Amino acid sequence: MSDSKSFNNDLSVIRGAITSTENTKSAIEDAVNELIDELIIRNDLKPQNILSITFTVTNDINACFPASIARKSNGLDSVAFLDCQQMFVPNDIDLCIRLMALVKLSNERKINHPYLRGASNLRPDRC
Repeated sequence: MSDSKSFNNDLSVIRGAITSTENTKSAIEDAVNELIDELIIRNDLKPQNILSITFTVTNDINACFPASIARKSNGLDSVAFLDCQQMFVPNDIDLCIRLMALVKLSNERKINHPYLRGASNLRPDRC
């Protein structure tokens, strides 16, 4: 029982987002790789401590799946991934890729949410 409670205390959720320069596989790959790299670097994560990542994209991104890109980088092939389309809201940021990562992170570690490029406008308090 105590092991389960200890494990739960180490679970954290990290949010982040980035904008792509265009709706092409190459541009989306660049954006996803940059976002994943920053998620890992800023939070000193090891691949085995990343349990799952859910991506959402605005409706102007459909050239490829962000999860298929992330799965091939940084040793994340055993992470559970999911891609979803972000709810459409007029005047939202264009070409935006958001993520929510469930990770094992020490309670003492301050979470750093990567909001990059044009997505930094979403959460200026976290940039």
